[in-house]
Amino acid sequence: MNTMTSANNLFARHALLPQGWASNVRLHWDAYGDLTEIELDASAHAYEKQQHFVLPGMVNLHSHSFQRALAGMTETAGEGPDSFWTWRDLMYRTALNISPEQMQVIAAQLYVECLRHGYTSVCEFHYLHRAQDGNFYTDMTETARRVIAGARASGIGITMLPVLYSYADFGKQALRTDQRRFVTNAEQILQMLSLLENARDGQTEVGVAPHSLRAADTQQIRELVAALPADRPVHIHIAEQQREVGACLQSTGKRPVELLFDTQQVDRRWCLVHATHLSKSELRAIAASGAVAGICTTTEGNLGDGFFDLPDYIAAGGRFGIGSDSHVSQSPIEELRWLEYGQRLRTQQRNVANLAGRRRVGDFLWQEALAGGAQASGRKLGKLQIGSRADILVLDDQHPNLYGVAVEDVLNTWIFTGNDNLVRDVRVGGQLMVENGRHVNQATIAGSYLSAMTALRKLPK
Repeated sequence: MNTMTSANNLFARHALLPQGWASNVRLHWDAYGDLTEIELDASAHAYEKQQHFVLPGMVNLHSHSFQRALAGMTETAGEGPDSFWTWRDLMYRTALNISPEQMQVIAAQLYVECLRHGYTSVCEFHYLHRAQDGNFYTDMTETARRVIAGARASGIGITMLPVLYSYADFGKQALRTDQRRFVTNAEQILQMLSLLENARDGQTEVGVAPHSLRAADTQQIRELVAALPADRPVHIHIAEQQREVGACLQSTGKRPVELLFDTQQVDRRWCLVHATHLSKSELRAIAASGAVAGICTTTEGNLGDGFFDLPDYIAAGGRFGIGSDSHVSQSPIEELRWLEYGQRLRTQQRNVANLAGRRRVGDFLWQEALAGGAQASGRKLGKLQIGSRADILVLDDQHPNLYGVAVEDVLNTWIFTGNDNLVRDVRVGGQLMVENGRHVNQATIAGSYLSAMTALRKLPK
């Protein structure tokens, strides 16, 4: 992380606080990166640089960092229909070839890109635990530590989620040969948590992630969650594909979310990733539980998964956040824009994401995704308030898209106007990691990434 810091404060002409936009705000944070004071109606000092539009950084609640190496490499059609399942075979082949050293470099490059676009924290759903021969490295946390090291090189905050992955499909089917890097049991995941305890700090949390009801049985999941400290997050893939729903029905007589709620105590610390194909009762159950639905619109679109039923979920009081998942995009703006546009295409209506008293769609999407992502991360994020991390974005008020825009229209304009990146500066835990659109370690990290990708893709140097 960059250790060069200025004074631990920032003056904002307009800052997005929990109660809404406020003018003339000075933010203070301590040496640990936590906000300690919010001055309202402050006066700028002559020596202070005045920032015009300041808001909390977004949480990326679902990431497989190694899949950044696949971006753009799976867009050639096969002889038959392509789907998630054909994409998965290509992903497995890539996963088998990535070394721990390359994993760290790929993660660092990805996280730099995420930071430059406005993500300041990431939940890493990590399942490349083993060597190519199927054995653990000397330290079974080797690859997880490599990804955490990539996060620290970039400066992004991280929630590391070691993945429980024991089976190929419902009915405890044996893992395929090309899944051999993933295999773990509940005892091994708990051992990893113990070994990673010393990595936890203001920038790093550790939870768990049963991969899915296909890859972990319900008894394993119960044992794992029961042994987990009560404040740690639990993430799981669920109901992403119609084929998954059908296989669950055939094997258990229940739909995936129905089976999960019948066998687990799902509550606020759970994040149900995708949850694309839900019955009405399943949708209401997620909303009532307080769990977060983790929506990854660009990946779900890229893989042809389908549309999450956002309007009914919002009406039921459901919490949601966004993730970049396979990293065909690293922009929270693109995730939110296509989350809304997908619903417009599905319902043939406009301005779908809103509630009474909260009719500005951009504001609703940004603030709800902040709240859901912070909850899913298990960290104090997503708000410019005392006690939260000083994860701060400054927008480029000199960009033409923001010329003459009233402060109450900034989020709508940012999300729904143009494709230029309007994030100018980014602080994580108070540390300046992006300045004038460029990451402080951008050249060094990009150079290492070039070397790693040249080796992986076997390109001439």
